[in-house]
Amino acid sequence: MFIDYLDTPLGLFEFMATEQGICQAIFCGDKACDNKVSTEQQTQGTVNNITAQCKQQLIEYFTGQRTVFTVPLNPQGTPFQQSVWHCLGQIPFGAVKSYGEIAKMINKPKSAQAVGGANGRNPITLIVPCHRVIGSNGSLTGYAGGIERKLWLLNHEGVKVKISDKNDQLDINNVLHKRQSKTQFLR
Repeated sequence: MFIDYLDTPLGLFEFMATEQGICQAIFCGDKACDNKVSTEQQTQGTVNNITAQCKQQLIEYFTGQRTVFTVPLNPQGTPFQQSVWHCLGQIPFGAVKSYGEIAKMINKPKSAQAVGGANGRNPITLIVPCHRVIGSNGSLTGYAGGIERKLWLLNHEGVKVKISDKNDQLDINNVLHKRQSKTQFLR
């Protein structure tokens, strides 16, 4: 397993790879690899060509120079989850889809709730753009990295989000140092 980190406007981002591709990518806050990695490793990582490519593409994304990730991926999940994650990867930069639309894309139109579960277990945050899934009424829905990060990412991509009182109360500083909640499903 290879691991590297990138300091982003949304906090520390951790990404892991096998020889086949990126298998995990999360906003890890102050808890890099559940504190199993030394401070030196957090800075330098244990990299391979895939993690180096991923890091470069993430830098380009955050500086506005990249809209599509091409780094090889190797997510682990059930066939249903894999089908949902594949559809997430088809949502272009600057666009959004609802859970119902994703359910229709996988030919299971009544499985919007199950799609939401698979979306929440996406092990490759940002690169497999689970942040581009919103409610059918155009509202922001949950995000394992924190709704503040989701709003920031959508704004970064030029997506106009349905205005609500809740959006005005969001503060990105509330999540910068927090690890994504989805990590309970990851290694």
